[in-house]
Amino acid sequence: MRTVFVDVDTQMDFLFPAGALYVPGGERILPAVARLNQYAAAHDIPVISTTDAHLENDAEFRDWPPHCVARTTGQLKPAETLLDRRTTLTVEPGAAFELADQIVVEKRMLDVFTNPNFDRLLERLHADQYVVYGVSTEYCVRCAALGLLATGKPVTLLADAIAAVKPEDGARALNECVARGAKVETSAPWLGGC
Repeated sequence: MRTVFVDVDTQMDFLFPAGALYVPGGERILPAVARLNQYAAAHDIPVISTTDAHLENDAEFRDWPPHCVARTTGQLKPAETLLDRRTTLTVEPGAAFELADQIVVEKRMLDVFTNPNFDRLLERLHADQYVVYGVSTEYCVRCAALGLLATGKPVTLLADAIAAVKPEDGARALNECVARGAKVETSAPWLGGC
């Protein structure tokens, strides 16, 4: 069974208190995300890492403070979440990309499925199931999980490797995903029981 890990928006602006759109407690999931990504690389599990890559005047900034502007420090992923063999899939329609251990998928909106190349990436990966983690539970994690569930493949959310802006909203998002067929587990079973 081919598993694909999906590391959602683990970027400086979200994970750290000095970030432009800090998710409270986001830094606490960093060790789990790093372990998951490294485990994936060691076991030939592809990692899709979604990243906001906003333009300075993106429409999203009408609803949110500016964050993760392309080529700024806040847009970067922490070094420990990055794999050596990685490639980037931009938002340019028809963008070429190679498969690698980690495919960094840029987006300019909450939902990774707004990247016009994302469906093509999923087709090339031929996943039988997805394991999702990152930030924030009630926004981008929710969008990714629901979109992946809509492909008809099983989705597992890792409770110890996600963080919510508001815990009650995060709990509602998890319940919605479960109601649509997702599972919620911890990362331990996905790290070979470690």
